[in-house]
Amino acid sequence: MSEKALLQRFDAWRQTGTPLALATVVSTAGSTYTKPGQRMLITATGDYQGLISGGCLEGDLAIHARQVIASGEARVITYDLRNDADEPFGLGIGCDGLLRILLQRLSPADGYEPFSAVAAALCGDVPAHCAVVLADAGELRIGTTLISADGLFRQPGLAMNDVLYAPLRPLPRLLVLGAGPDAVPVVALADLLGWRITLVDHRAAYLERPGFAAADSRVCVPAAEVADPIALLPYAAAIVMSHHLATDRSYLAALATSPIPYVGLLGPPGRRNRLLQELGDTAKALEGRLHGPAGLDIGADSPESIALSILAEIHAMTRTR
Repeated sequence: MSEKALLQRFDAWRQTGTPLALATVVSTAGSTYTKPGQRMLITATGDYQGLISGGCLEGDLAIHARQVIASGEARVITYDLRNDADEPFGLGIGCDGLLRILLQRLSPADGYEPFSAVAAALCGDVPAHCAVVLADAGELRIGTTLISADGLFRQPGLAMNDVLYAPLRPLPRLLVLGAGPDAVPVVALADLLGWRITLVDHRAAYLERPGFAAADSRVCVPAAEVADPIALLPYAAAIVMSHHLATDRSYLAALATSPIPYVGLLGPPGRRNRLLQELGDTAKALEGRLHGPAGLDIGADSPESIALSILAEIHAMTRTR
């Protein structure tokens, strides 16, 4: 359940004026399913999007969320699962950790703040920072949320309070260059993982495949002109997979002038070497960024497993970068 799915569900609930509770993991100890900063949304009827445990705590959390929605009073709920003799809710979870979770009401009357501002940051292209007050202190009430572009919070008294500081990283962008049938599982898996996907091909009919509905945008443009309608700067990764030498060469030439940190190329090493040779000096700009053949060596032998290997490699590179 990615942040992309969370934001999509939030938009749906916001359009219908549904009151919500925002649950945010604010601290953990020991072994836990999620870490500080993880969020989920809960309605008064117990419907929710996102997970803060493997489904073990969400039911009980929904009861607290209903109370917060009714009262408007933010609160912190603590689940201590470190005592093996204590099986909470009779489930025998067997986890060995502690979670503190902040619940805040999101109301249509208040414009669904503070989550509307959080969502706007996640849907942008510039990282931001969030500070959430976890205990009342003077004028600062529990749940007070501040967002800063530079990470500097100048609110008086904020530094001396119990505060969660969390980065707001925009949803990553993936550029898929080539809309052949093997791009369908790439788009599907990237969407499931929470990427914003731009799919490009010079053949309009290819872009209309039903399997590409998950792409956030589909662009029909000649390969040599791909940088004209698309600003390449915000993308974290690109995959070149047109399976046509001249087209792939044009895509690589455009990507060489971009700062995109991961460039994946489908095809065997011999094909990659030929393309790089044809690019000449331009190929030097791809050094350290080009991964060809793209993907981890997991014995992939189908479009689905190849998509898995590519997205796994991209995920690993972007999370450790």
